[in-house]
Amino acid sequence: MNIRRPRLPRTRAGRRRWVQAVMAGCVLALLPATWLYVSTAGRLGTTADAPRTEVAVVFGAGLWDGEPSPYLAHRLDAAAKLYRAGRIEVVLVTGDNSREDYDEPDAMRAYLIRHGVPDGRIVSDFAGFDTWDSCVRAKKIFGVDRAVLISQGFHIRRAVALCEAAGVESYGVGVDAKHDVTWYYGGAREIFAAGKAALDAMFEPDPRFLGPKERGVARALGSAG
Repeated sequence: MNIRRPRLPRTRAGRRRWVQAVMAGCVLALLPATWLYVSTAGRLGTTADAPRTEVAVVFGAGLWDGEPSPYLAHRLDAAAKLYRAGRIEVVLVTGDNSREDYDEPDAMRAYLIRHGVPDGRIVSDFAGFDTWDSCVRAKKIFGVDRAVLISQGFHIRRAVALCEAAGVESYGVGVDAKHDVTWYYGGAREIFAAGKAALDAMFEPDPRFLGPKERGVARALGSAG
């Protein structure tokens, strides 16, 4: 079977237009990633750099046999460390509970309790189906205006940019992660996720599930004195 190769334009003007079109496509493809870097400048650091903030938000990252995956465990470890250091008062865990047999927030809560965070200082968002949904719900449902966000380095810029777009003043803590297959997959995925993030920030769609306002964060802060 003969495979026809694409032909370049024969005229100089045609070739120039072809090159210009390719360059324009490359620029458009890079714009979302550029926006992420520019919009999060000065808003990223480590647990040692995180400002004192009432609320930390930990994003779900999958379960293994009902327990937090290693990546999620690293995020929760960072939240527990910030709590023990007195840099945060409440942890909002946001994840997927779309199926009865899959409950990220409860698994995250149990892990934090085992690592020294009191149950009354943990608030669960069971409808954090993606980063945008988690950020919008943190603002509109749980009344979070300012937060430290915790995730892996390859995801934290997008999290900060989207929460800022949703109205949550944010500082991102990017936790360390082993550069394994999951890490490389996550990094590659972010290239494509940046485009969706830019569209979410621009058009501000409603999350998959919004629901009524909840006072969990306010109550937890009240119990913290």
